[in-house]
Amino acid sequence: MSYLCNVLEILPKHKKLILFDGVCNLCNSSIQYVIKHDKKDIFRFTALQSDIGKQIIDKYDIDPSKTDSILLYSEAKGLKVKSSAALAIASHLGFPKNLLTVFYIVPPFIRNWIYDYIAKNRYKWYGKKEECMIPTPELKSKFL
Repeated sequence: MSYLCNVLEILPKHKKLILFDGVCNLCNSSIQYVIKHDKKDIFRFTALQSDIGKQIIDKYDIDPSKTDSILLYSEAKGLKVKSSAALAIASHLGFPKNLLTVFYIVPPFIRNWIYDYIAKNRYKWYGKKEECMIPTPELKSKFL
């Protein structure tokens, strides 16, 4: 539990942490979209490749070579992965984006199959950066 203590000290109470692939163009665009629509300032962000990202991956025994995933961490709910993380994020983005939660009725193995297909092809379809994005000064407070 000691490594997660560092994250809990950095992550403000009642905030949720989105972990994403920092070199993926699709992931970076998705994060920009969330930032734009996060009217209640619920989310904080970090790349999977960051020290904090690595701590959470280690804590939850996630093999990064087998998980092409967005992760959502909160102190209250622990860790959500793949389509469950994406739907949980959408639920906080207001109308009409929160309507995507209707897809919770689809069994996770089907949702995650679609999610995995997109994740597997994301670099081919959307490209990849050489290094993680650096947030602008006005967005820096949202990144851990």
